[in-house]
Amino acid sequence: MRITGTSCICSVLVCLCFVQRCYGAAHHGSIKVTRNQTKHIEGETEVHHRPKRGWVWNQFFVLEEHMGPDPQYVGKLHSNSDKGDGSVKYILTGEGAGTIFIIDDTTGDIHSTKSLDREQKTHYVLHAQAIDRRTNKPLEPESEFIIKVQDINDNAPKFTDGPYIVTVPEMSEMGTSVLQVTATDADDPTYGNSARVVYSILQGQPYFSVDPKTGVIRTALHNMDREAREHYSVVIQAKDMAGQVGGLSGSTTVNITLTDVNDNPPRFPQKHYQLYVPESAQVGSAVGKIKANDADTGSNADMKYTIINGDGSGVFSISTDKETREGILSLKKPLNYEKKKSYTLNIEGANTHVDFRFSHLGPFKDVTMLKIIVGDVDEPPLFTMPSYVMEVYENAKIGTPVGTVTAHDPDAANSLVRYFIDHNTEEDRYFTIDASTGTIKTAKIFDREETPWYNITVAASEIDNPALVSHVPVGVRILDVNDNPPELARDYDVVVCENTKPGQVIQTITATDKDNTANGARFHFSLDEGLSLNPNFTLRNNEDNTASILTRRRRYSRTTQDTYYLPVLISDGGVPPLSSSSTLTIRVCACERDGRVRTCHAEAFLSSAGLSTGALIAILLCIVILLAIVVLFITLRRSKKEPLIISEEDVRENVVTYDDEGGGEEDTEAFDITALRNPSAAEELKYRRDVRPEVKPLSRHHPSSSLDSIDVQEFIKQRLEEADLDPSVPPYDSLQTYAYEGHRSEAGSISSLDSATTHSDQDYNYLGDWGPEFKKLAELYGEIEPERTT
Repeated sequence: MRITGTSCICSVLVCLCFVQRCYGAAHHGSIKVTRNQTKHIEGETEVHHRPKRGWVWNQFFVLEEHMGPDPQYVGKLHSNSDKGDGSVKYILTGEGAGTIFIIDDTTGDIHSTKSLDREQKTHYVLHAQAIDRRTNKPLEPESEFIIKVQDINDNAPKFTDGPYIVTVPEMSEMGTSVLQVTATDADDPTYGNSARVVYSILQGQPYFSVDPKTGVIRTALHNMDREAREHYSVVIQAKDMAGQVGGLSGSTTVNITLTDVNDNPPRFPQKHYQLYVPESAQVGSAVGKIKANDADTGSNADMKYTIINGDGSGVFSISTDKETREGILSLKKPLNYEKKKSYTLNIEGANTHVDFRFSHLGPFKDVTMLKIIVGDVDEPPLFTMPSYVMEVYENAKIGTPVGTVTAHDPDAANSLVRYFIDHNTEEDRYFTIDASTGTIKTAKIFDREETPWYNITVAASEIDNPALVSHVPVGVRILDVNDNPPELARDYDVVVCENTKPGQVIQTITATDKDNTANGARFHFSLDEGLSLNPNFTLRNNEDNTASILTRRRRYSRTTQDTYYLPVLISDGGVPPLSSSSTLTIRVCACERDGRVRTCHAEAFLSSAGLSTGALIAILLCIVILLAIVVLFITLRRSKKEPLIISEEDVRENVVTYDDEGGGEEDTEAFDITALRNPSAAEELKYRRDVRPEVKPLSRHHPSSSLDSIDVQEFIKQRLEEADLDPSVPPYDSLQTYAYEGHRSEAGSISSLDSATTHSDQDYNYLGDWGPEFKKLAELYGEIEPERTT
């Protein structure tokens, strides 16, 4: 509780004893605050007294970093109610009460038990109260006071951002600001000089200086040259207590680098250079390098080289390598030692970025002279042309000259040259060359329509030095001759309507020729003059490489003739002219009135007779009804069966008629019909298999060769004899009928009668070659044959 002036009346007497250590002096003091008292006397009225005015000093001070063995005395609390008999008890609460600050509850003395650090906490707020020890009732209201920690110089200045790296341009004026450094001191800046810092330079003189108050570092010399010294290490010190003796200090390092400016012109190390270049150097290749030195760096050392004069300016060129800053000398034209043996060039190297502040140090360019010596080398033969194009007609005989290539030795020796063709591709084998003259000849007969152009490579070498070889490309164009007759451009489907008129164009035709336009562009169409005049159609040449087919009569009939053939003769305009004959097929079709084709198939005769569609349908319906009646009649007759014997009592000889048709072709149990159809097809004599014989029949063996010569009459006699001697025949006469078809044909039978009783060795694989119509039959017999083989 803070009491100031007369606004509050406090009943607590506080004695504050403050011990201050400042340069070895200690002071003690106490303040008494009188308490406002009011007495109530029984029977008397209440009397108010004006309280006394007292001063309140509600702050204590304690030095930080106390290192003594005893607790540090802070101050004293005292109440007016305290008579010294121990009945008053003092209580201390608040920040640090009981841990940092303790109080004697009887005397009210306050002590600090720990060493305090102002940089961690500057003050503590506490509350004091006096109570009756016996009743524990407060004698005074609670009062608030502050204990401040008094600072001492225990923290040195610090550079929080160091060390520093900074740059400054070289050649800067003296006093150019480089950097401002700042040191901080954790001590109390409001008390004494503990936090008052001054700056000084410990290392870096005489090149740099520092302002003692602001910490600004500046250059201390004129025209500091980077090329002389580039890096500097400057040590800056900050000291508190205003730099007085006993003050604490801290330091930092500032690394200063001088940046480059273009203050050095380029210089060639020599004024004269000499370069050797062989005459065999390729055009566009680099033949040498040259460099001017520049002490600057970066863009300040960028260089550009130029050829300013000299007799070799048209033969050589120079460019600048941006990485190495060298001048690259290249060849623009081929060198020839026999024509010119040396060249002279004046080369200039100049900076591309000039700083005009330092123009007085220039000029920022330099010139040197370069002499180029051309070296003599043994060169390969040189062709008179970089490439050759030759021509030869197709169908030319083998050995026909095509053309000649020429090469010579460019050296002074002028050696003889030998020619040959590099056979690297197939085309190179179609030609030969004379090794001495260079004449190229054909090695095959060419067809322009197959390949119109050939590319070959001819090589030439010196006879004295075959290792030196030069090559030249040669193109051979095959010229056309008129060796292909013209022909129709396509297969034309020509249609003429039945109701056409004479002179009507029914088709326009054109032709093609494999020869080029010089030998086949002009076509002439005509009819074959060797044939008689065609009464049905004629041809008209349109003089534009096309021809028109025209009719010569009014009507055409499909029933009379549905197809016509028109031979056409086509000739070209080549030398000599060639011609070919083609035949056009013209179909007669029924057309609508507007000329659209309705049908081109021939109709039935009745249709041409004028029968309507309804009449045709009625006729077909009658035919179907008649066929149904016939089938029904045959089915009824087959279902009617007569007894085998007319009467059981009638055992006379009778001719019995069998109307039962049997099981058809699959019924092979009753008789071997194959033998009845063709006697020569039987491999052995067969007997009836529907009745088991009791006695072995008479066996007659005939060689297979005799079957081919058996006469039909002899065969019937043999069968009659077998029937008479067969004990298994029925007890009545029977009539056996034999039919003879003759010898089998070369193609064989398509009947399946033999399939169940005989085995055929015939190969049916040929059925697969008969086309899609016999595909199913080939698959069936192709499956039967593997089963028989198995």
